[in-house]
Amino acid sequence: TEVTEKLEEVVMIWTKQIRQVLVESEQIRREADDVGPAAELEHWKSRMSSFNSLLDEIKSSRVKKIISILQAARSKTLKQWKELDGRITIAANEAKDNVRYLYTLDKFFGPLANASPVMMEHIPSLMNTVCMIYCTSPYYNTSEHMTSLFLKITNQMINTCKTYLCEG
Repeated sequence: TEVTEKLEEVVMIWTKQIRQVLVESEQIRREADDVGPAAELEHWKSRMSSFNSLLDEIKSSRVKKIISILQAARSKTLKQWKELDGRITIAANEAKDNVRYLYTLDKFFGPLANASPVMMEHIPSLMNTVCMIYCTSPYYNTSEHMTSLFLKITNQMINTCKTYLCEG
């Protein structure tokens, strides 16, 4: 029981740390007013990297051994652990899925940033791709995510027009 108690303490520390990571990941992002759509992709790539690292750690043999010992001891701490493990898995899957979908927009980011204000040729394809993401993505199709993406696309268009006017 002494070993079990020590292992439960370790799991409780991990639980607290994982909860902190989850809370921080769910906080509203602070971004500059003129940030473009490439920042959205970078955000999700960073988040995917963080959650994949956390998943790798959770799936490590060291952690699995501790969890199996606690399972054998029928520890009460495992209920919280399993819930957090599930939340981390969902967050990792969301980030991975969002990166995959946002990469389909990546080909528009360069032309959108470097074009003249007559960027209309890119807009229909860009909007079709955004529509496809909204219709098929299980995670990114929320008004929150779409609003953020459209805001960044609009910011990029405005920045491109400003740059063009200042150079002309």
